[in-house]
Amino acid sequence: MESTRNRLIELLETKNDEFVSGQELSNELRKSRTAIWKHMKELEKDGYIIDAVPRKGYRIREFPKKLSSNTIQWGLHTKWLGSKIIHKKSVPSTQNIAHQLAQEGAQHGTVIIADEQTAGRGRLERKWHSMSEQGIWMSLLLRPKIPPIQAPQLTLLAATVLADILLKKVNVKAYIKWPNDIILNDKKIAGILTEMQAEQDQIQYIVLGIGINVNQSHHEFPEELKSIATSLKIETNKTHNIRDLIQSILTTFEQTYDHYLQNGFHDIKMKWESFGYKLGETVNITTPNHTWNTTILGIESDGGLLIKNPDGKTEKIYSAEIYNEGNTR
Repeated sequence: MESTRNRLIELLETKNDEFVSGQELSNELRKSRTAIWKHMKELEKDGYIIDAVPRKGYRIREFPKKLSSNTIQWGLHTKWLGSKIIHKKSVPSTQNIAHQLAQEGAQHGTVIIADEQTAGRGRLERKWHSMSEQGIWMSLLLRPKIPPIQAPQLTLLAATVLADILLKKVNVKAYIKWPNDIILNDKKIAGILTEMQAEQDQIQYIVLGIGINVNQSHHEFPEELKSIATSLKIETNKTHNIRDLIQSILTTFEQTYDHYLQNGFHDIKMKWESFGYKLGETVNITTPNHTWNTTILGIESDGGLLIKNPDGKTEKIYSAEIYNEGNTR
């Protein structure tokens, strides 16, 4: 049924605001005109405004402004990612829901999306400010057949997907700040949180969280974030369609993930380094025990950051904070 509605929406979209007769839709979809009418009523329940005129047919006058499982799934061209989409108005954290579903046996590719998170979190349990209907707050449930040691590669993969989408769909060049932040004009616009349940040699599941600031205005950020966070609306001076961005992310993620499983990490590494934040530049590295200036060289296949210290020695690190040189904020 969902594939029928996907095709129905596609047929109406391609007509560019022209009417499509019920008979034409019936012929294309091989459904009765009564069935077509019932599908139209279901679309209206999800916020589509549809004109139905006798002897003319149907046209979509307005697309839904609010998200739902159906509006995200209809028009989503993926094979397995998002085959099950769970949409919530407000939750503490999509990560928590994804963990619960995973433990209950939810399928690979399940996607949890919320309009708002009241206790969203990022790396190191930092709070993620998730405003209602102003951003993308979602978690992907994955069951990859890779050894646990390779799990950090999925964070790096997801980062390349987000940077690629922002470049191709929004026309802004964002950078990937190791290990999991997306930076635009030296401010954070998106983050990734990868959490894993695994045995010694086998991953049971991975929950990959994605948060993107989309339509917030500057004044809507808390005071403590105004100097370090931004949104697509702030950077482009226009409002963006969150549904379209979600669908683009899911489609590109699936393609990239499948390519990675078939071909390995090399292409992901190359793309990551094409977006690498401060790559080749001197930055400030801070760990719990030490702070020093160093040069970022790139990433390794195990997810580690490759740096060159002032003494000329190359080092690989797995946990640290990166700041501009001389800035330890």
